[in-house]
Amino acid sequence: MPAVVDASLCDGCGICVDECPVGAIELNDYAHVDEEICTECGACVDICPTEAISLE
Repeated sequence: MPAVVDASLCDGCGICVDECPVGAIELNDYAHVDEEICTECGACVDICPTEAISLE
């Protein structure tokens, strides 16, 4: 299952956007993962400082 962002935890820092190797994350008010592009690599989960991203 693709990465999921908990909007209540995301502070919009954008670190995950830079870390995603396939460009599956975009930032508006908070990070949003494009489920069709996400490869479930977990790079965003590992780098998120607020632990807002998970693989479910």
